[in-house]
Amino acid sequence: MQPLHFTTKIHAPRGNVWHALWDDATFRQWTNVIDEGTYMVGTLEEGAQVQFISGSSGYGVTSLVKDFVPYELISFLHEVDTMETGTANREDEWTGGEERYILTEENGVTTLSVTVDVPEELVEMMQERYPQAFAVVRELAENHATK
Repeated sequence: MQPLHFTTKIHAPRGNVWHALWDDATFRQWTNVIDEGTYMVGTLEEGAQVQFISGSSGYGVTSLVKDFVPYELISFLHEVDTMETGTANREDEWTGGEERYILTEENGVTTLSVTVDVPEELVEMMQERYPQAFAVVRELAENHATK
């Protein structure tokens, strides 16, 4: 695994950015850029398990929500790789990796910082797709009011 770091500034309150990241409909929009049809199953709260599943392949990963501070921080520990829309285990690709999202706000501008452990064979693809996904998050957050 190789850790990748991404940061972007979004001209919106961090509540808007948080909702753009984690509300089901908007989550599906930005993660679609990374892996078509990706969706999440589970509840975002510390200690909970969630699954991230690819709508195109049915492959995914079951992750532990390690840290959870609404509107500020969420981190995941990828515990097991899955297939068949999360019902069966598969060869480890993401297992043991971590993913961390940090949001800070100053004067109505939110800085979104992400660190994600990526399998070596996917580094180049993720370096291309994460900034594209961030552009979707930025668009969603800047053009929608906080819930």
